[in-house]
Amino acid sequence: MSSADVWTAPGHVERYRRRVFAERERLRAAFADPAGEQRRVLADLLRHNASTAFGVAHELAAVRTLDDFKKAVPIGSYAEHRPWIERAAAGEHNMLTADRPGLFFTSSGSTGAHKKIPVTPAFMRTTFFPFYLAAWAPLIECFPEVLSRPDAVLNLKHDPLPAPPTVGSGRPHVGASQVDFGELFGEPLSAEPGTSAPWATLPVPVEAGAHLEKMYLRLRLAVECDVRLVIGINPAMVAALPYQLRQWWPRILREIRDGTAGGRPYVAPNPGRAAELDRIAARRGTVRPADVWPHLSALFCWTTGLARLYLPRLREEFGAGVTVLPAPVAASEGPVGVALDRHPTAGSLVVNASVYEFVEAGQDLGPEVSTMELGELEEGREYHVVFSHIGGLYRYAVGDVVRVLDRVGGVPRVEYAGRSTLSDAAGERLRDAQVVRALAAATAATGLELVNAACRVGDPAGYRFALAPWRAGWTPAEHTRFTEALDDALCRESTGYRAAREGNRLTRASSLPLDSEAFQRDWQAAVAEGVRPTQVKDRLFRQDPEQWQRLTQEEAS
Repeated sequence: MSSADVWTAPGHVERYRRRVFAERERLRAAFADPAGEQRRVLADLLRHNASTAFGVAHELAAVRTLDDFKKAVPIGSYAEHRPWIERAAAGEHNMLTADRPGLFFTSSGSTGAHKKIPVTPAFMRTTFFPFYLAAWAPLIECFPEVLSRPDAVLNLKHDPLPAPPTVGSGRPHVGASQVDFGELFGEPLSAEPGTSAPWATLPVPVEAGAHLEKMYLRLRLAVECDVRLVIGINPAMVAALPYQLRQWWPRILREIRDGTAGGRPYVAPNPGRAAELDRIAARRGTVRPADVWPHLSALFCWTTGLARLYLPRLREEFGAGVTVLPAPVAASEGPVGVALDRHPTAGSLVVNASVYEFVEAGQDLGPEVSTMELGELEEGREYHVVFSHIGGLYRYAVGDVVRVLDRVGGVPRVEYAGRSTLSDAAGERLRDAQVVRALAAATAATGLELVNAACRVGDPAGYRFALAPWRAGWTPAEHTRFTEALDDALCRESTGYRAAREGNRLTRASSLPLDSEAFQRDWQAAVAEGVRPTQVKDRLFRQDPEQWQRLTQEEAS
């Protein structure tokens, strides 16, 4: 049974609830002995994959402890794993994993090249499904009504492909949001909420790469329904929805009135609903998701990084009483943390899924760098994440930095702090998290609010910030105060930035005011160029001149 049918099957909702809660309890039970769970995960990985080509090359059969494992395998990124992955993708067996990959997840790396992440049955069974299912527990526990009907959920990331692209072996090469895990791995309870909605499978033909038209059609159909939950994962997709609703509003009303979708007959004309929505928009002078879906309960997406700046105001677009729940701290390569309660930003390490190692965020990652285990982490500090799991990634530097908030049941609870990429024009070594904190400090110091921000280093060397204020623009004096406060905050956050400023290697930060919809237009333009919406994420550092000019209309110096 495909995901399009499974949610309408008798008893499915109750089976799904039981499984989701059981996976959460299984993870909580693992907290009783997190170190023991980590040893078990490593032993399972070694038992399963020691005889692979990678395992033989690194003598994994002789490994008994994590210290042995660290000596046998250097820390590596996708680049170090790529030769093995390419051979597996070409059809060679027993490269990184004993079982054959069922597909390869695609993920755009920092260079923009599309990765091929092997996804095996053993990985899905032991690493992916447990955290993936447990992640929904707080949502369906606190907001059970979102499962009441298939059309109660607008899942923005769900984008199945009837004819997915493949790698050389013939296996699919797609995003996690484009896969029917039930069909591929025989797990019917893996179908996410919203995957049986009327818009899950579009009623009219659309080109696979016509992402904006697909988003329009889903929104057009959802406007006629009583949506209770919006799933985005990527918060930039959620932030785009109010903008898209306003941009497409005349077309949406016309199609509701005429009963069409994409200009084709779809359902009976609904002039009453069209007139009702038109009156609402006319009364307010605009239209918001809160006006269209007055019973909306929750949003589900990442809540940290740059989103921390704009989510409080964005939530008002969906309704003042709407709850924002955090999506897991995870990448296409594997899980890191999953929220087991309604904490707004952080999730517990998934100790029964991967072996985790950590490196201080201020330290450079390298093959032989010393790492820490989860018991050594300190609250309030930030770390690079390195993980290993049965899916064929060994001491893999995923490129993310997390911040340890606290511990629950002896296990660290972490939130995503940003990418590990450094901006380092003059020895300042700025990280995402430092700049986001500086932006937050500047907003607190000035009382001003941001929709979003980006920056680049200009010539002469100095940080140029593109700032989109919330709705009402700032006066020139307010921009000056904000930029001064931001520069001061950057000096407090980063000793390297402060030294570069004091040594006149960096000029004082400058800013460029943008209108409140500039980042939404930029996001829309990237999707229009063919990038999948899930992969168009908030990017703070924008050194690429073309990207900077598209956002700001300013020539990059």
